[in-house]
Amino acid sequence: MIRVGIGYDSHRWQEGRRLVLGGVEIPFAKGLLGHSDADALCHAIADAVLGAAGAGDIGTHFPDTDGTWKDASSLKILAGVREIILARGYRVRQVDATVVIERPRLGDYVPLMRENLAQALGVSPSEVSVKAKTNEGMGFIGRGEGVAAVAVVILVPSPS
Repeated sequence: MIRVGIGYDSHRWQEGRRLVLGGVEIPFAKGLLGHSDADALCHAIADAVLGAAGAGDIGTHFPDTDGTWKDASSLKILAGVREIILARGYRVRQVDATVVIERPRLGDYVPLMRENLAQALGVSPSEVSVKAKTNEGMGFIGRGEGVAAVAVVILVPSPS
């Protein structure tokens, strides 16, 4: 049986933090505010995967009240999500994700993001799509207040 999940995440900009998206540190004047590294792309994918498996959400499994995840790489969270769904008899088959960000431009970083995400999820980079879009100056993203990401995943039964 094929399972489909949708995930969304957003984070505010924060001075003095690193900008990490898809496990890639991107040179920029600000980073994203959050308990972990605040990688909105990883978080959206994690929620999509967990949702498709009927396994709750990222906050259930990796709460911001747990010091284990303070400043942690969200790729480790994503690898943990993979273990959760494998235990439920599923594996990732396809990921399609979009980061909505005004600046910086992400095009040069997308291939490495795909590789990082694929490795954490145990799939080929060809099964991971990452796109970056602006919000055309509209809303909180357009005003430069933060970043959002959305993801859709397909899970299939894992081989026994």
